[in-house]
Amino acid sequence: MVTAVFAIPGDITLPTGGYAYDREVLARLPAAGVEVAHLALPSGYPDPSEADLARTAEQISNTPPDAVLLIDGLAYGAMPRALIERFDRRIVALVHHPLCLEAGVLPAQAEILRALETQALAMASRVVVTSPLTARTLAADFGVPAERITVAEPGTDPARRAQGSRSATIALLAVGSIVPRKGYDILVQALEMDAREYDPDWSLHIVGAIDRSPPTVEALRAQIRQSGLAERVHVTGPKSRAELDGFYDGADIFVLASHYEGYGMVLAEALACGLPIVTTTGGAAAETAPDGAALKVQPGDAHALQKALRRLIDDINLRKSLADAAWSAGQKLPRWSDTAATIAEVIKEARK
Repeated sequence: MVTAVFAIPGDITLPTGGYAYDREVLARLPAAGVEVAHLALPSGYPDPSEADLARTAEQISNTPPDAVLLIDGLAYGAMPRALIERFDRRIVALVHHPLCLEAGVLPAQAEILRALETQALAMASRVVVTSPLTARTLAADFGVPAERITVAEPGTDPARRAQGSRSATIALLAVGSIVPRKGYDILVQALEMDAREYDPDWSLHIVGAIDRSPPTVEALRAQIRQSGLAERVHVTGPKSRAELDGFYDGADIFVLASHYEGYGMVLAEALACGLPIVTTTGGAAAETAPDGAALKVQPGDAHALQKALRRLIDDINLRKSLADAAWSAGQKLPRWSDTAATIAEVIKEARK
């Protein structure tokens, strides 16, 4: 018997952190005592058309009336009050990070999204978030009572310790969809500054989806060409899990230039592999990567990012120290079964 319906917009096979989280939870909820059905909502969210909203209403009306709706925030945060009022179901909202905090959103649109998300969250029985920071943000800025919020951090699979490039050329790795929020333009700017000051002794691979924001991808590739770094900075596109594991294994330094992260799953993956990290403090990234495992800079500061990278490139002892701390922290990360169990308890409580 279906006890929950997990409503997710678009194609969940796409290689993004949010969809990876959703896939893992879908797969593991039954073992945690919740029979769940996947409901594929229209792909237009978080900017749905009227047809998308009408289709959503129809889809929800066809779900079992006694099932809890677990709705991914990519859709839920963009749903108008009038639509949610038609659901007549108990709702658990899953918030990866607030939609209005996505980089590249114009101020007027951000205000619209903030208002929509605030109204939507007020109508949810419970709210699941992926980090303590997002819990604090929803309580402070969106008026969600803290007692209705549950943190279910992403799980991280065990990994073998990274072997590194074993080369005089330091292998930098960045992982994540190429969208404005990830700050790849700042990263390339930092590396261009570094190349002007030093003989480049590094290479960078950027691994991630290239279909989420084609203008951002085009601009990034043009920036790489114009910087003269085309032979050292490689945009690979998405990779299979096995291929991505290979990139982690061959990396010497992991770098994250994001403006904001709701958690930072790739940081956790880097920790699990024992990689020294350079990251921004955007959103939850500062908390996901322990201080002893990472050098941290303010988001958007290319100069600070360049200095942190250069410091780590030049100092093998510092790399080893951060790598040891990362490996130790990585052994304590939650597993996906823990994530699913936490969400399962929220669903069961919502059914009472």
